[in-house]
Amino acid sequence: MQTQIKIHKRLSLIAVTFLLLSCSSNVVFDQYIPIEDQQWHSEKEIGFMVNNLDTISANNVFITIRNNKNYEFSSLFLIAKLELPNGYKVIDTLEYEMTDASGNWLGSGFTDLKENKLFYKENVVFSEMGTYKFSIQQATRGIDDILGKNPLEGITDVGLSIEKIQK
Repeated sequence: MQTQIKIHKRLSLIAVTFLLLSCSSNVVFDQYIPIEDQQWHSEKEIGFMVNNLDTISANNVFITIRNNKNYEFSSLFLIAKLELPNGYKVIDTLEYEMTDASGNWLGSGFTDLKENKLFYKENVVFSEMGTYKFSIQQATRGIDDILGKNPLEGITDVGLSIEKIQK
């Protein structure tokens, strides 16, 4: 009797695992790169190479930032670059709010580590086959700070995710 219950539990666990793994996901690409010593230098580009994208479907591209309590600003400024397979480059200067008006973190997470999933490109079709190169640099500055915060402390990881838009 005990053996049958154990076998039944194992088969149930295997079935549930198979179902979870077989569900199709809309995530096309998802990668994080840790920031050494949680100090992001402004000249340090965080790069991602994405190959063999679907040339028909629309996608949303997100920059994901993980920060801890050592991050001292209410917003984050980034320079994001996208290089297409044909060599054409798109460079954007982006600003993201990291806290609300009361100074509470906007990211998700229950500990001192917060994760912020930030829109970078919406409804984009990668119409060329080949390698797409994404790079992200921080460009955060304090008030009256011409040179910028270097290094920027409290950023633990920088990520990029691409999700196919479900119709």
